[in-house]
Amino acid sequence: MTNKRLAGKTALITGGTGGIGIAVAQCFIEEGAKVYITGRHAARLATAVQALGPGATGFAADVTRSADMERLRDQLQARAEGIDILFANAGAVSQAPLGAMSEAHLDLILGTNIKGLVLSVQTMLPLLRDGSSVILAGSSNTARGSPGLSAYSASKAAVRSFARSWMLELRSRGIRVNVLSPGPTRTPMLESMAPAGQAERMYVMLERGVPSGRLGTPQDIAHGAVFLASDESRWVNGSEFAIDGGVAQY
Repeated sequence: MTNKRLAGKTALITGGTGGIGIAVAQCFIEEGAKVYITGRHAARLATAVQALGPGATGFAADVTRSADMERLRDQLQARAEGIDILFANAGAVSQAPLGAMSEAHLDLILGTNIKGLVLSVQTMLPLLRDGSSVILAGSSNTARGSPGLSAYSASKAAVRSFARSWMLELRSRGIRVNVLSPGPTRTPMLESMAPAGQAERMYVMLERGVPSGRLGTPQDIAHGAVFLASDESRWVNGSEFAIDGGVAQY
């Protein structure tokens, strides 16, 4: 008998090569799941798979390209593999005030966080087993204004809306759809938003706005993902699960 909460389950994590994605993959493996991760860059993907060990398999795929996601679906089908857990985690962030939002900026943020997320879930629908769990990557930014991050915040608000509609569309199959919304978390993505050499200063400033008094870690978020992926959350559906140290609550 095993006490592992995801024993016998198969999970697909998009954007699983670093930060929150790889932390979730590690926790899923520790809880007994077989894990597939995607990434755009072959070298980073290979490094992540090596770090995760034999419980993980990597596939090169860009979530914004339907051809990539269809190829991934076909590769998993060829393995006769169904999916019990889909964590649509791949995302992008970039800063630009209203007057400086370029077409390239909008394509990056909206293309990855909205189009890429839709393609990830839509393409994998045939592989999702009845009763599976779909977890969408949200953000605490949807709950408050963030100068320079309006496109990013809007894209994550769209993610929250998708969950409400998709849970109804998928109810006949018993598929749950929830949003996992981290607050400011120490990841390479967050670090990339700081000017060169200013990451620690940025972290101190961000911590001042967190009621719990510290930034999150990828492991903090991963523990929440395990709950949403497991049968412990079987009556949680269409919800937003905030793991943000209280940021969205004031």
